[in-house]
Amino acid sequence: MITVRLLSSLVALAVLAVLAAPMPQAFAQRDDMTIGDQPGYIPDPAEEQLPPQYQRQMVLYRTEEPPGTIIIQTSERYLYLVQGNGRALRYGIGVGRDGFQWQGLLKISRKSEWPDWTPPPEMIERQPYLPRFMAGGPGNPLGARALYLGGTVYRIHGTNQPQTIGSAISSGCFRLVNTDVMDLYDRVPVGTKVVVRQKPEL
Repeated sequence: MITVRLLSSLVALAVLAVLAAPMPQAFAQRDDMTIGDQPGYIPDPAEEQLPPQYQRQMVLYRTEEPPGTIIIQTSERYLYLVQGNGRALRYGIGVGRDGFQWQGLLKISRKSEWPDWTPPPEMIERQPYLPRFMAGGPGNPLGARALYLGGTVYRIHGTNQPQTIGSAISSGCFRLVNTDVMDLYDRVPVGTKVVVRQKPEL
């Protein structure tokens, strides 16, 4: 017969075993992850402060695109929201790494607040340690908002890695700090024209 003391000891050992168990590989911080794919990481407010050149600001910007158009200059690491009268609201962004940059003309097909993340099969093949699904929240790599581009897998979205703004690090999406993507999200409707360029307009 198991005594009360022995039973208590067994329960205590079981609790310690659960507490000592490692986090699931999909959500644990791993040494072999790049800086751009740390699901579950939640940055502190100080990390959200961008260098001056990447902070949201109104700038002079010449274009023939109408007001309300989003223009992404991947080589500059900037997203411009055209305001008209030779001005645009400029946001610092992170862009696709070498081999994952692209250009084209699309429209915002839908918008989502605190989106869930389901990495596509090709991303899982490259990075098998990633979770197959992650609910929206502060530790989600898509951040606070997502603007989906046409019928592609690409998005303009937030990030839980603010230090990657200004870098070429993603798999083709465009990332902003959460405060900036929330600002952009509120300014543009579904159907907004998005022009992606690798080089500045001449």
